[in-house]
This record gives sequence, structure tokens and C-alpha cells, in this order.
Amino acid sequence: MDIPHARRLDEEVDSLSFSRWQRSVVIAASAALALAMAATPAQAGHDKPAVPAGPKLAKQLVKDVTLDNTHRHLRALQRIADTNGGTRAANTRGYDASVDYVAGKLRGAGFRVTTPSFDYEEEVADAEVATVAGVDYLLVKMALSPLTPVGGITGELALVPQDADPACTMDDFAGQDFTGTIALIRRGGCSFEIKQLNAYAAGAVAVVVMNNVPGARFVGTLGNEASAHLPTGTVSQVDGNTLVGLAGTTTTVDLRSHNENRTTRNVIAETRTGRTDNVVMAGAHLDSEVLGPGINDNGTGTAALLETALQLGGRPKVNNAVRFAWWGAEELGLLGSEAYVAGLDFEEQLDIALYLNFDMIGSPNHGYFIYDGDDSDGVGAGPGPFGSGHIEQTFAGFLSAIGVQTEGTDFTGRSDYGPFIAVGIPSGGLFTGGDGVKTAAQAAKWGGTAGITYDPCYHIACDNLGNVNRPVLERNTDAVAWAVGVYGTSTEDVNGVPPRSARAAARAASARTAAAAPHSHGAVA
Repeated sequence: MDIPHARRLDEEVDSLSFSRWQRSVVIAASAALALAMAATPAQAGHDKPAVPAGPKLAKQLVKDVTLDNTHRHLRALQRIADTNGGTRAANTRGYDASVDYVAGKLRGAGFRVTTPSFDYEEEVADAEVATVAGVDYLLVKMALSPLTPVGGITGELALVPQDADPACTMDDFAGQDFTGTIALIRRGGCSFEIKQLNAYAAGAVAVVVMNNVPGARFVGTLGNEASAHLPTGTVSQVDGNTLVGLAGTTTTVDLRSHNENRTTRNVIAETRTGRTDNVVMAGAHLDSEVLGPGINDNGTGTAALLETALQLGGRPKVNNAVRFAWWGAEELGLLGSEAYVAGLDFEEQLDIALYLNFDMIGSPNHGYFIYDGDDSDGVGAGPGPFGSGHIEQTFAGFLSAIGVQTEGTDFTGRSDYGPFIAVGIPSGGLFTGGDGVKTAAQAAKWGGTAGITYDPCYHIACDNLGNVNRPVLERNTDAVAWAVGVYGTSTEDVNGVPPRSARAAARAASARTAAAAPHSHGAVA
């Protein structure tokens, strides 16, 4: 190949209006898939499929970002957790060490790095216990669970039948009077929110959810405050099996807590080049749940974003400044991203062209999900702010081109894009599934096991290095790098702001047109 000619072609692609390219990327994906058989050499012996046509920066980042380097960051996070009590949760030594690791790497790569602190209120347990026949069993209060009064709530322990999806439909409560009872429900088959709502509709006064996998404790959430009606706690698999044999026994559930003031930090890093009034922002939460090291949730998003940033470098040739964020206290309610967005005035919000979010992108029983920016699935929440649908198509086009089928996932507000879309900032991102259940159709399409959650170690201690699907993480990391490169070059399809080269070309064309036009120096008779 004529290398200088190839370089000119790359430069011409960079100078085009990227609205045309981004609109055609999905159409081009099927053609690019045929080219994917010719693998591009990558570091450490890994072969990567050919990427679709697009910006030079995006192609270079995909080439440079490798699974080996990304996995090294995961190993660092695991080691940090192992030497700090098994956790990287907010306001712990493990989290502080995680901040220092990420910030240190970014400073070494030349970024402008800050670690702004923010205050928040942390829930501290006063009582988390189920007392049955005089024996106390440790409960873990679910996020958003209502509190019990002092002394707890008492009722008969009533077992919901343990079928494949216990308490996921009201049929599971038929044939038994659950009025005034403590509903005992096995984990699995649907969300905790649905289980608790059905128990509430059946007349229960509290819920105990038993783990369906080994492990001492696990943390769940009731989804949102509007859905949270009953005090709900979780018990281990071992304790749950014991409680099954005690069904019908009078039981007291005591779940109480109070809030205390805490301070933690985000990590913010921005390139030293590019437009600062059209910033491309990408983020991942850095904290884990308190019960484990959080390697899939969210070491995977953290590591992919960090390696992309390091390969981009702090002084890249970009049209738009790129700002990376690692959020603190996400597991406590998106607190880091909420504090950040709340601290921006309207003009500072307007300076952010778009936001990309990466939370759990290596789940072991994975799906390949993209946030449904245009609400084309018609499920749950409506579309994101204008431009979010274009972001969705950028991810879909790339993943399709490397042979990956994808599905949309609703903007549920359960991750750090929530504060951004609330103020109108176009957003998108990737997700491989958490406590949702994989369907048979998804297992046929992606592999894995139907009927169990995408991440069986979600929010428990086994979310460690062995809980990551490496090929899935590699493909999603490539997609992270691709999107950062695309939007570092141009955000025209998202918000109408063309790259500098396109603006300069338009001005030059306008000048040539004006120079060629005939001039009149006097009145026409």
C-alpha cells in the first residue's frame, strides 16, 4: 500500500462532516463485519477484529487499548481490596487507595487531575436482625427499605413457594393467606423490587430474602422510593435454609438505622488540549459495595476507562477536550456524580457536549446492553436528552462491526448518567447486566446460562477477579475507546458542533465563493 496516500485518506476522513459518517455507521457495520475476519495485530499476542470506518483517533485508541493492560488495573484493585479489609467502599482505606492509584496513573500520563471532595450522609445500622424462636439471624437492610419501629415488626414467618422465579408473580402467593406475615422469599428470577411489591400486595408486613448462592451476606435494592413499601432485609443461604424449616413460627424483624456525615472524593481528569466549551465527558464509579472488592461492579468500568485515558494521554491531538471521571459513593445513591453536577452552573453544564457511562461491563453471565437513548424499545423511562440516540448508534455500530449483537437497556436512573440526563446533557453507555435474569433467547444469542442473573456475585464478596468475563470486557473496552475517539474528534451528530477542520473548510469554501462572485461598482441604469 502507498503509505502516504493512506495517511491522506485518514486526514480526509477526519476533515469530513462527521454527521454523515455517524448516520451511516450502522449501515456500514454489516460490510465492516466481513472485513473483521482479517484481524488487526494487538499487544501481548491478542488479535482484534478490524474496526469500522471512522476517525483516525478512534481507530488508534482501539488498537492501543489492550485487555492485558486493562486487566492489570483490575489486579491492582483486587490487591487494594485484599489489603484493606476486602472492600473498596466509600469512606474506607480501600477506596482512598483506589483514588490514589487512579489519580497517580493519570498524573503520570499528563492530565490535569483533581480529587474534589464532597460531603454526604451515610446510613449507619442500629438494628439488622430477624428473631425466630429466640434465635437472632443477621439481616442486611436493602437499599431504600423502610425502617421498622423500635422493637421491630412481628408476624408469622410465611414461606413463598420456591419455584424458578419465587414471588415474581402474584400466583406465587395464591392458596395461602399472607396478611400480617413476614414473607420469606428465595432470591432469583426477578428483581427484589418486584418480589417486595408482590409481597406487599399479598398483605405481608415485612420481607426476608434468602440468598440462593453461598456467601455470608449480600446487599440489594428495592429500586426506587416509590416502590419501597415493606421493611426488607436479606439473609445468607445457610440461614435462609434454616428459616425455611421454621416457617409458621412467630418472627420479629428489626431494621433500624440513622445517618452520619461523611466526606469522600471523586477523581476528575481532563486533557490539556481541545475545546473546553464542548467537552466530551466519560465516567465510571470507583467505589465497591461494602461487602466485597467490586471487581466487576465497578472495577471493569474503572479499568476500561482508565486504560483508555492512559492511551489517549493528557496532551492528545483532539478537537474537543476529554474529561474523565471516577465517581465516589455511587453505591450509596449516585452521590459523587450528583454532587458534581449540582456544583455546575448552567454555562458549565452547557460546556459538556455529552456524557458516557460505564458501569459493569464484564459480567460473567453477560449481556451486551447499550443505554436506549432514543427509547426505540419503548420500555420504562422515555428517551434521553436530544443526542442520546446518536450515542446509542455509535456504540451499536461499532459492536455490530466486530460481530457483537446488542440490545437496548432502559435509562432506569440506577447509575451515574442519571444526574446528567436530569439537566439535559446527552448521555449513553454500556452495561453487561447485574441482578437481572438472563432469558433463553439471550443465552442462545450470547451464550451463558438462562434463568440466572447476569452477575451471580452482584454486591457480594465473590465479586472478585474470578467474576469477570475477559472476552466480554475486551470487546466493551474497545467500544469505550472507540466512542472516546469518535467524540474527541467531533460531536456534530450529538449537538451540532462540527470539528475545527470542517469549520475551517467551510470558511475557506465561503471565501472562495465570495472571491469568485462578480462585483458591482456602480448603479445599474
